[in-house]
Amino acid sequence: MGPDEFHTHYPDTDTPGLNNNAYTNVMAAWVLRCASGVLQLLDEKRREELTEVLDIEDEELVRWEEISRKMFVPFHDQGIISQFEGYENLKEFDWEGYREKYGDIQRLDRILEAEDDDANRYKASKQADVLMLFYLFSSETLQDLFEHLGYPFDAETIPRNINYYMQRTSHGSTLSRMVHSWVLSRSDREKAWKFFKEAVHSDIDDIQGGTTPEGIHLGAMAGTVDLMQRCYTGLDIRDQVLWLNPSLPQELSDTRLRLRYRGHWLSLRFTDEKITVSFDRGWFQPVCIGFQGEVYEMVEGETREFKLA
Repeated sequence: MGPDEFHTHYPDTDTPGLNNNAYTNVMAAWVLRCASGVLQLLDEKRREELTEVLDIEDEELVRWEEISRKMFVPFHDQGIISQFEGYENLKEFDWEGYREKYGDIQRLDRILEAEDDDANRYKASKQADVLMLFYLFSSETLQDLFEHLGYPFDAETIPRNINYYMQRTSHGSTLSRMVHSWVLSRSDREKAWKFFKEAVHSDIDDIQGGTTPEGIHLGAMAGTVDLMQRCYTGLDIRDQVLWLNPSLPQELSDTRLRLRYRGHWLSLRFTDEKITVSFDRGWFQPVCIGFQGEVYEMVEGETREFKLA
C-alpha cells in the first residue's frame, strides 16, 4: 500500500496488498542508489570499515545497483504513472454525483462503506500518492531517476499526471492539500494558493470536524512552512549548489527569510523584480548560488542581486 490509504487490496478479493505501487518502487530505487553513492564518497579505508560494521557484502552492493536500475514502474495512457499495477482497470468514480448527494466527501471510504461499497473498486484516492514524486523531487531529478530505471521521461507529462490524479482525489488528509499546493505552484498559482490557505487553516478551522482537539496536524503545519521556504522560492540543492527559481503567488509579492545552509547563514529576499541574497556569516568556504543556469560563488559579507525577467 502506498501513501493513498483507500486501496489496500484488489477488487473482488480479500487477499491484502497491491503489486508495484509506483511511489514505493521509485523511492526504493532512489534510496538504494543514494546508499551506493554515499559509500562511493568515502575513502577506501572508511568504506571498508563501514561495510564490515554493517555486514554488507560485495554481492549485496551489486544487488543494490541492480534493483536501482530494474525496479518496475507501471504506466498507462501514454505517460500517466499508474498508482499501482492494475490501477487502470479500476472503475471511474462518480465524483459530481457524490458531491451533490453528500457535500463533503473527504472521507469517501467511510461513505462507501456505509453504502456497503468499497473504495478499492474505484480510481479514487484519499490523498497524494503518485503526486508525492513531483512533491519530493524536481523534474531534473525525476528525469535522472527514470532514465536510470530505463524509462523515458518527458517533463511535459508532469502537468498531465497532476491533472489526472487531482481529479481523482478526495483530500481526506490535511497532508493532501499541502502536497497539491506544491505540485500546482507553477502551473496553476490560483488553485495552489487556495490549497495552501486550506492547509494553513486546517487546524485553525478544524476542517476535518473534530480531529484538531485530539492533536494538531504537525506534518501539515511543517509542510506549509516548507512551502514558503522551498517551494515558492524554488530552492533546490543539486551538485553542491543552492539553486533558486522563485514562483511567488500574487499574494506574496515581497518575501524574506533567513536560511541556515550547511553551517552558513543566508538572508534571502524575493520580490516580483529580483532576488537578493546576503551571505551573513559562516565558515571559510564560499557558498555557490545557482540562478538561471549560472553558478555564482559568494563569500561571507557579500550581497548579490539577481534580476527576474
